[in-house]
This record gives sequence, structure tokens and C-alpha cells, in this order.
Amino acid sequence: MPDTATPAPPVGTGAPDAAELLQTLTALRRHLHRNPELGFEEVETSAYLRAWLEARGFTLSAPLGGTGFAVEIEGVLPGPTVGYRADMDALPTPDAKDVSYASARDGVGHLCGHDGHMAIACGVALLVRAQRERLAGRVRIFFQPNEERPPSGAPRLIAEGVLDGLDAVYAVHVDPTIAVGRFGLRVGALTAACAPFIVRIKTGNAGGHSARPHEAVDTVWIASQILTQYYQLAGRVTDARNSSIITVCTLSGGEALNVIPSEVEFGGMLRSADTQTFAYLREKMRRVAGGLGALYGADVDVDFVDILPAVVNTAAEVGTVREAAEAVFGPGATRELPLPSMGGEDFAFYLERVPGAMVRVGSASGSDTRYPLHHARFDLDEQALPLAARLMTETLLRHNARRAGTP
Repeated sequence: MPDTATPAPPVGTGAPDAAELLQTLTALRRHLHRNPELGFEEVETSAYLRAWLEARGFTLSAPLGGTGFAVEIEGVLPGPTVGYRADMDALPTPDAKDVSYASARDGVGHLCGHDGHMAIACGVALLVRAQRERLAGRVRIFFQPNEERPPSGAPRLIAEGVLDGLDAVYAVHVDPTIAVGRFGLRVGALTAACAPFIVRIKTGNAGGHSARPHEAVDTVWIASQILTQYYQLAGRVTDARNSSIITVCTLSGGEALNVIPSEVEFGGMLRSADTQTFAYLREKMRRVAGGLGALYGADVDVDFVDILPAVVNTAAEVGTVREAAEAVFGPGATRELPLPSMGGEDFAFYLERVPGAMVRVGSASGSDTRYPLHHARFDLDEQALPLAARLMTETLLRHNARRAGTP
């Protein structure tokens, strides 16, 4: 990473008050929400964020991963460098909300909260800089392209050095199942490991007649046998207490209603919050498909693509978030999440290399803000933005102070 430390303004100045911070971050979030871009296409998003930050005196890095970039803020005291990540991309899903800031791009929408994540990160930049007298070392805030679609942006940023020299890394994700002002924490697996898979069943002939399936290799029937076996694996060959899901989402093959096709393909997702269960099921899926193919005379290939590890939060870093929340908001601001999400998050790639934590930020306050992530009407209560920025600022300051041994 190049040296991108922001030139120091006068110590202790520039902190927006609560009302100003809410207004500023809301306006930023709504602009981003109106102008969503897909992964690795966040050209306008990146340009807008860079201009926004530069206008406020920050010095930014060269591009990272195409459209990403970083900003570093140097403290008055010596200490380590801690990272904070925000994702930038939107989903290829229409925005169905009837609001003034609804997506202006057909078929694309910020329906997973990444617009909020970017706004929060900008708020963290403002608040950390205003407290440079407390900051030991540096804070590196980086904006990552393409969290949603494999192959995702995190490995590219890692290859380009975004983690170089970092002591730990933090991030947030808005959560419509948690009320505004509350924050969800979990030590260990926060999300599941995920693997898209494709199963191809082929024969060496041109198919067969539907009237005489016994004379052909019935690829559709074999596919159905494999598919049925897959749905029985979780909880039958694995410990049901270790969450795992195998879901088939696509199935294709054949064109005529009276011809058995020579090839059938289906695919879906394997998910597990337990690393050993994930690896075991992946191998079991290969063996089940291969065994049934051999039994019934078909060639079967199972391809796992773009495997995403689980987000595994480290205990010390979750503890720092918990302490920060209590210091800023008082007791009761956090809730322990009893179970991991079965969704995936590419923040996991960073946590394979350095300690850290992802925090669930409560974003719900009524029916309009309780739609699930990726729903066409997903929205968030913007009161959550400054609250999350304050929490993560305090977290980063406390993390570095603890590591530097300063009070």
C-alpha cells in the first residue's frame, strides 16, 4: 500500500455534531442509493466518493481492485494500523420502493445496504480525524468493489496490499432484523462458508426415446436421483447441530417432450457455518454423484466454483466492539447473536489473514425498514448511519489504544 495518510488538520477540530452528521450521511447515502452500480463497475460511485472525501481534506490512495481505494488517517500517538472496510456494489435487482431516492438505474438497486456501508465509512473517516489526539497509530479505511458476485473483490484488494501492515480489520453490515440503536455481535462464525456447484450428467449417445427409457441412459432420472440424495445429506450424514444447507436452484436439459436428453445440468449452493462439515459435504456430494452415475451408466461431473469461506470473528476484536458500544451508548446496546447467518460475505477473506470482526448494525424501525436483505423493497432507517459511525470510530480508537498500551 502506498502512503496515503491524510495531512493532519488542527488536532481536535472538524467533528460534526449529531444533527450535522445525520444530515451529511443521509444525503450521501441517498445519492449513492439513487445511482447504484454493479460489482467492478462502480466507476461513478468511486468518483463521487473520492470527490466527497477530497473536498473534506482527505488524501486517497491509487485505485485498488479497479474501482476501490483507501484513505489513511494518522494519529498523534504511535501505534499500529487498523483497517475498516466498506463494500461498494449494488445488486442486479430492480428497486421497487416508492421513495424520492429510489434507484434511477433500471434493474440495479442497493438492496443489501452497501450504500449505507459507504456512508458509515465516510462518517468514520470524519470522526476518527476529529479525534486524532486519541488515535495511536493509523486507521486505514478502504472501499471495496464487488462483494456480491464471484469472483469477488476482496481477494483482489488483498493481492494489491490492502492488508499489508494491518493489525486487525473491522466492518459492519446493516441488519433489518435488529432495531436501530442495537448492534449484533457474535464470536466465531457469523456467516456460512458458501460454494456454488454445478452437476452435469452426460451420456455417450444422442439421447433416447421416451417410450423406451430402458434402452437409453435416462439423464433426467439420474439427475433426479442425485438431487434427491443431496437433499437428504444435511442432518443425515452430518451432525444436525452444525448448520448446513444444500439448495438446488437451476435445472436444465432437453428440448423435446418425447426425447430423453443426452445431457442434464443442475446447480445450486452448498452452505455450512462449520468448516469441517462444509469440507465433508463437498466431498460427499462428489461421491454421491459419481456413484450414482457409475451405477446407471452416465458420466457425472461435479464442479465447485468460487468457494467463499465463513466470516469468523475473533474474540478479542468482538470484545473491543462490545466495550466501545457500552462506552458510547451505555449497557444494552449490543445483543449476542445465537446463530450464524447462512448467507455469505467476502469479508471472510480478510479474516483468514488478520484478526477482526464484522458487526450487525440494527437498521429497522418500522414495516418499511424490515424487508429482508436483497428484497426489492429493502430500505433502512438512516438514523442507523451516524450511530454505526460513532460505534466503529470508538472501536478503532480503542483497538489501537489497547495494542499500543495507551490509556
